[in-house]
Amino acid sequence: MSREPLLSWRSWPFVERPVHSIFLVSFLFLLSILLFGLTVLAWKMPLFYIGGMLLVLGNLLPYFIQTEYELYDNEIVIYYAMIKITRPYSQFGCFYKDKYGVMLSTFKLPRRLDPFRGQSLRFSKSRLEEPSLMAILRDKIGKEY
Repeated sequence: MSREPLLSWRSWPFVERPVHSIFLVSFLFLLSILLFGLTVLAWKMPLFYIGGMLLVLGNLLPYFIQTEYELYDNEIVIYYAMIKITRPYSQFGCFYKDKYGVMLSTFKLPRRLDPFRGQSLRFSKSRLEEPSLMAILRDKIGKEY
């Protein structure tokens, strides 16, 4: 059964924002040197270095990989490389736009837990999907802040 999405787009911040990416890679390089000096050379604990770098890079992984978004009648499907996330609109109580996209909140009002419990939808560089996305979210979720 093939169904057509209401809206779909791709976002890849690493490629779309080259200046930010250069600063981020430079920061990560300096951080890795600092952590190596502290954990491996000073403490003699290389597992701390590996664990720390895996945590940092794991948190930043969505920035480095291409993300595809598809909005359907009843759900949102997000593809991160080999990971597929499907979430129904009924899980979200409100949404709000920020500088780089839209945050879907599981609460009725925006909260500080939104980055952990909610879902972020990043705009593409062209932002052509923004008007359609906002209209769909107003229809499906309702509360906009």
